[in-house]
Amino acid sequence: MDVSVGDRLLMKKPHPCGCNTFSVLRSGMDFKLKCEGCGHEVMLPRVKAEKNIKQIIKGNTNV
Repeated sequence: MDVSVGDRLLMKKPHPCGCNTFSVLRSGMDFKLKCEGCGHEVMLPRVKAEKNIKQIIKGNTNV
C-alpha cells in the first residue's frame, strides 16, 4: 500500500471516541496515526494498520 505522511485514512473500525478517520504523522515499519476526532496519537505496526484501512484519502501533493 502506498501510504505517506499527510494522508488521511478511513479505517474499518472506529476509535473509541467514535471517529474512524486518522491522519498519518509517520510511516515506515510502523504508522503513527492521529485520531481526527479526539487528537489521540497511536502507533501501529504496518501489517495491522494496512489490514484495517478501508480507504486512503491523499493529502497535500505540493510538499
